[in-house]
Amino acid sequence: MKDKYAIILGGSSGLGLATAHKLSTSGYNICIVHRDRKNNLAFLSSEVEKMKSRGVNVFSLNKDALSPTTITEVCSKLPIKSVAVLVHSIAKGSLKPIYSKEDKTLTKQDFDLTIHAMGTSWLEWSQALIKNNLFTSNPRNIAFTSEGNTKVWEGYGAVSAAKVTLESLMRFMAVEYAPLGMTSNCIQAGMTQTPSFSMIPNSEKLVAFGKKRNPFKRLTTPEDVANAVYLLTRPEANWINGTILKVDGGESLR
Repeated sequence: MKDKYAIILGGSSGLGLATAHKLSTSGYNICIVHRDRKNNLAFLSSEVEKMKSRGVNVFSLNKDALSPTTITEVCSKLPIKSVAVLVHSIAKGSLKPIYSKEDKTLTKQDFDLTIHAMGTSWLEWSQALIKNNLFTSNPRNIAFTSEGNTKVWEGYGAVSAAKVTLESLMRFMAVEYAPLGMTSNCIQAGMTQTPSFSMIPNSEKLVAFGKKRNPFKRLTTPEDVANAVYLLTRPEANWINGTILKVDGGESLR
């Protein structure tokens, strides 16, 4: 792993941060691209130091991962054929209803922003890394989806559309990037209390419902999801491609 990097898009909290920790523990160098306010930077700096203490290189870039300039900057910083893992964990979008007599409702611009941030930006990053010859010979391309891809949750319409887009892209990348030796998969996490999840309207009701229907009577943790990412990076996962892997303890069965 000495010369291999894992890029985590949206890696300053939640699933992305847990994944960065897990992969750094496994010997991957880490590149975190995130967008945070100043009051969160001290926390992230301490987390980065923990990763560095494991003997790996870590750099974080507090810039908009959706900006072409940011993509270009990251590509210029990494050695050729060094990226073994790309993890898309961007959580940015509109949480408005499609219809409401009182609240503001989703517009086309809201959908465009959300679908790009949580869907097509994965393809944009993948294409840039391929163009710049940064992927290793057997890279893993992973993105996070959710059960909201098929369920109707309050205020989740634009995000749901983005997750469906993400999963469609995954299937096409799994086929069309296979000649490059790349596998592309999505992880569908169970309900996980992260900063982005807490922004969903009435998320506390979803939490109570999730605990009730989960066979293990608990929510999914970021570490549960990070462990699944790690499993997909192992040589034994070479033949897993184009799959939506559920990491929810069986929650979605009910």
